[in-house]
Amino acid sequence: MSSTASTETTVDEIAADIYRIHTPITLPFGAFSFNQYLIVDEAPLLFHTGLRRMFALTREAIARVMPPEKLRFVSLSHFEADECGALNEFLAIAPNAEPLCGQVAAMTSIGDVADRPPRALSDGESLSLGKHKVIWLDAPHLPHGWECGYLMDTTTSTFFCGDIFTQGGRGDAPITKDDILEQSEADRSAMDYYAHAKNTRAMLERLASLKPRTLACMHGSAWHGDGGGLLRRLADRLDAG
Repeated sequence: MSSTASTETTVDEIAADIYRIHTPITLPFGAFSFNQYLIVDEAPLLFHTGLRRMFALTREAIARVMPPEKLRFVSLSHFEADECGALNEFLAIAPNAEPLCGQVAAMTSIGDVADRPPRALSDGESLSLGKHKVIWLDAPHLPHGWECGYLMDTTTSTFFCGDIFTQGGRGDAPITKDDILEQSEADRSAMDYYAHAKNTRAMLERLASLKPRTLACMHGSAWHGDGGGLLRRLADRLDAG
């Protein structure tokens, strides 16, 4: 499924019942893109809200797939404008929606800024959405933020990997099997946003052990293939400096 509005925001199904909402923009340094991911199920979940000023675009895109007011969870990896800038706007239109995040994010930010108390998941805790089950994985400072963490949909082996494989450019392809590591590493070299924590390899190994098949990247194309292998290749590159 794919549809395009005059805003260029597109909606594409990248795995069963999982949709990539994609908005390319132009920044002073060139083209870039923002992705939100929607899991359509009995308890629909949105991962990343997008920037507050992108709220209308994201809401309209969700409406192409399902009524946005039926959202049950609005989730984020870490506290940053493109992750949760429109959080309260979504809570305002979806009366049953809860913010969904890790324990640290709930304690340091979301418990204060969100207009509704968050559902805080502990490391390794699972949550059933109906047909889909997601697991929360703490990943502090990977690549940035003490509160950072990720969701893994075990039903489709889709890993919502946030900023881990950030790709510059428009990212028009909804999903690719091409190598995304080199592009993401080039972007990291240009503006190093990784925290370089001592246990980064151990965290990447843990994520790799889940054997994801689809990587739902926040910036650029989603990716399909041996996700565990790609995460281990990234660990090697980070070890090399």
